[in-house]
Amino acid sequence: MSRYRGSKLRIVRRLGKLSGFTNKVSRKTNPPGQHGAITNKKSSQYKVRLKEKQKLRYYYGVSERQLFNYLKKARKKKGSSGKELLSLLEMRLDNIIYRLGLCPSIMSAKQLIVHGHVLVNNLLVNVPSFICKPGISIQIKNSDASRNLIKKNLELTKDYLIPNHLSLNTGKFEAKVVSKVDLTSLNLIINELLVVEYYSLKV
Repeated sequence: MSRYRGSKLRIVRRLGKLSGFTNKVSRKTNPPGQHGAITNKKSSQYKVRLKEKQKLRYYYGVSERQLFNYLKKARKKKGSSGKELLSLLEMRLDNIIYRLGLCPSIMSAKQLIVHGHVLVNNLLVNVPSFICKPGISIQIKNSDASRNLIKKNLELTKDYLIPNHLSLNTGKFEAKVVSKVDLTSLNLIINELLVVEYYSLKV
């Protein structure tokens, strides 16, 4: 998506905690805007669905078109469209890098990939939306600049819990996608069915 350059805390105040988007915490609890302090205002069904969709967009850093295209792919698969949508987003390379603790946010993981620090099966990949499949290996480029950056990031993310579908060898700066994503390990509270319903109303 075109990079969001506004206040990240405004988004967090509006949508709730989004660890992949930012780890910043606002001192204010009410939503942004002059009417944010009004707590007895009832949300419409459309607003509830829109909020869930926006959570996905900002958390994974995808554009409206990208998210809609992922949903179309998810609908073609067997099983729940909502869960398939989450699986596709979770298996993006930028999200995998973030979930491994190699970057403190998905946005910083995008930068790491675009700047040519990441290899997939020993081949340079600079596309954050690259879909990873079980069995592939991910390496950090064998250069002092790349690996020193990762060392600093690992210090920042040392408390991260790596999900079961991923494995990381910090000594070799290498990781592997062991299996398909286990959606119970998501660190995002989301009702994916509301996202599917939102787009169902739009098409």
